[in-house]
Amino acid sequence: MSAGVDLLSRGTPCGHFDTGRCRSCGWLDRPYDVQVQALEDDVRSLVGERHGLVWEPTVRSRTAHFRNKAKMVVGGTVDAPTLGILDPRGRGVDLRDCPLHEAPIVAALPALADAVARARVTPYDVTTRRGELKHLLVTSSPDGELMVRLVLRSEEAVSRLRKHLPALLADLPGARVVSVNLQPEHKAVLEGDREIVLTDEASLRMRVNDVDLHLLPQSFFQTNTEVAAALYRQGRAWVEEATPRSVGDLYCGVGGFALHVAGRGRDVLGVEVSAAAVESATRSARELGLDARFRAGDATTALEGGAAPDLVVVNPPRRGIGDRLAAWLEASTVRHVVYSSCNARTLARDLAAMPSLRPVRARLLDMFPHTAHHEVITLLER
Repeated sequence: MSAGVDLLSRGTPCGHFDTGRCRSCGWLDRPYDVQVQALEDDVRSLVGERHGLVWEPTVRSRTAHFRNKAKMVVGGTVDAPTLGILDPRGRGVDLRDCPLHEAPIVAALPALADAVARARVTPYDVTTRRGELKHLLVTSSPDGELMVRLVLRSEEAVSRLRKHLPALLADLPGARVVSVNLQPEHKAVLEGDREIVLTDEASLRMRVNDVDLHLLPQSFFQTNTEVAAALYRQGRAWVEEATPRSVGDLYCGVGGFALHVAGRGRDVLGVEVSAAAVESATRSARELGLDARFRAGDATTALEGGAAPDLVVVNPPRRGIGDRLAAWLEASTVRHVVYSSCNARTLARDLAAMPSLRPVRARLLDMFPHTAHHEVITLLER
């Protein structure tokens, strides 16, 4: 373990946290063992004591340089932009040295700040509602390649960004995708619907275990690549033990679970509301030579009206799978469910709605160190 990681494990190593400039990591002053114990106690109390349920050892995270995505609010001036957060008065607080981000992101942020100044893109001022650049979003792949997205209020600066793109790519040879996202409204929304890709390449390759995933600018991916890899390995292990002939992967995103369990003559269908994510998952399956199918649609109703698969994987947003899908699973012939949840409260609610599907295995994964957030994966058996 590096000195920085060891320091974080003992608590309060961050100058921004110590001085109160940034308190986003609410548990940063707790030793890491104490953090993990608190997560375990909270999640197990929410899921409840259940006969036959075995908890696997918690998957721990690195405590520094684990975030593969930086979501930086842009403040300051066109000559001296800040990348980080805003203080209570709307002024920029520069956090480009945040110890949570992966090393390629930390190394890239100064060059990106220089590129913003060079292209004369004015930071957006939330108090006056003037300016253009709202956020800078940077994603790092396991190979150290980058996706850079600039969230702008309008297209006013796009031509200048195109003009200065060669200089940016020269400064950041690892940047594979650079895009502009348009978010014209003055409200607390990180990004808008429209994306303008400036580079020839439009997707970032994410190598996770033995699977290459492709992230488009608005694709969702877990913020902790190493722990996400462990999540997919655990899901694959449980699926292999269950030996299903058919698998439905609901809320499949860019295909993480589906691509990890495909093969062996297994019929795998992934369903995701985002057509772009389905396009990415289909590309990965084609490149890997896997017989997995993907389609865009509503995951809550996607399996209704047809033959139920032997096993269903669900990886819903924080709101959970909801009453309709839970009722369908309860009434179906599905033998196993692998449920990956980022909210144990809605997981517990959904489990209560599916009493015929008994949780037999569970595992907590610390996807978000220094916070009360968590990821828990559960195997249900009829």
